[in-house]
Amino acid sequence: MQINHELTPAGLSSRLVTMWQLSAGKIVDIDKHFDTSKGAPVFTIAGKYSTRGWTEWTQGFQFGSAILQYDATGEEWFLGNGRDQTVSKMAPHVSHTGVHDHGFNNLSTYGNLLRLMQEGKIPRNEWEQNFYELAIKVSGAVQANRWTNIRNGGFIYSFNGPHSLFVDTIRSCRILMVSHLMGHYLPGENDRKISLLERAVQHMVSTARYSVFYGEGRDSYDVWGRTAHEAIFNTNDGNFRCPNSQQGYTGFSTWTRGLAWAMLGFAEELELLAAMPGEAFESIGSKNELMEIFLKAARATCDFYIANTPSDGIPYWDTGAPNLHRLGDYLLKPADPFNDWEPVDSSAAAIGAQGLLRLGHLLGKSGEGRNYWQAGLTIMNRLLEEPYLSTSPDHQGLLLHSIYHQPNGWDYVPPGSRIANGESSMWGDYHFREAALYLTRMIRNEGYYTFFGSVKQPGQ
Repeated sequence: MQINHELTPAGLSSRLVTMWQLSAGKIVDIDKHFDTSKGAPVFTIAGKYSTRGWTEWTQGFQFGSAILQYDATGEEWFLGNGRDQTVSKMAPHVSHTGVHDHGFNNLSTYGNLLRLMQEGKIPRNEWEQNFYELAIKVSGAVQANRWTNIRNGGFIYSFNGPHSLFVDTIRSCRILMVSHLMGHYLPGENDRKISLLERAVQHMVSTARYSVFYGEGRDSYDVWGRTAHEAIFNTNDGNFRCPNSQQGYTGFSTWTRGLAWAMLGFAEELELLAAMPGEAFESIGSKNELMEIFLKAARATCDFYIANTPSDGIPYWDTGAPNLHRLGDYLLKPADPFNDWEPVDSSAAAIGAQGLLRLGHLLGKSGEGRNYWQAGLTIMNRLLEEPYLSTSPDHQGLLLHSIYHQPNGWDYVPPGSRIANGESSMWGDYHFREAALYLTRMIRNEGYYTFFGSVKQPGQ
């Protein structure tokens, strides 16, 4: 990446206004024309959102997008839509035992609505507040029950089964943490009270230990900050066996969206740990030691992203994609979503940008922190313009050139092109809006936007 050190959030104001204007039309269009009886919208095909059965993890992004739109613009229709859809359609996601995605679906909906109430942006209603809190409490406990014990810890296992740790599941730790802060726990056999904080922290430590590499000689492909999408364990004895990948090229290359999930996941959890008192972790270990582990992972992944992404900050879908060499010195020039060989993934850029911004803010906007902060602004500056910002009213997506599953060939390849391009994903659009809201609120000097804003006093 070539980081632009002159950018400021205020300098992106006009582009953010344009983005929110376009975003409104996309949300309304999807609400009017997408048939949710067929499932949740996942990604676009020729500009129209479609479903894709695998696991249900994107519906919260659809309704959460309307809630973010209200937060940014104050337009009442979006609040009503997001609230009504959450109440009528999100209950199955609260009790869904078959996914590792509770932190996505339920914090994007129930969590954002509760946060708006805590911030005074919507009226406080006791029963409505209790409803949102109950959903989050139950969701956190259900997610925590999806558990594998390993040597020195454990993890929330993926939809592949108890042997499988996914790097992206770090964002589901958020729902455990918020549920814990609300005073909840997982009741187990013989009325055992299982700590949601303990399980979330153990999962994050396992992710830092097994999903992130640090150039310490772990294997032949051990490079500072690279990630593996999946870590495989022997569930009989709890031993780690090997890295693997579901959506990346191999377990020994770096799927860039998985990398971005780690960047953002560690950065935002560090923000919460910094706000919590040290005694909250006494039954687990030292708060300072945990912060060192997570900070090492956050720095490493953000450094790898900066070092292995084209000059404009938009990555290709995997840093080891087999045809990248055909693009020449691709890291020294802007990413080309219309090339003939390998797709870019703008959704990884949107997720990663927020991780860089949050880490930069945490470390302070000078020195090392400033480098991360400006890298995040550089990415957002690029995403807020064509060819990534979707300006056509005929396209339901907001952020173009997102990739879902390149190895499976699920993404739409337009006529005349050799690779997938020009399409959007529900997670890409949502996280683009989320990063835009982060900057929009900062420009307006509103309260700092965090996932744990739904809890009045996270330090208690």
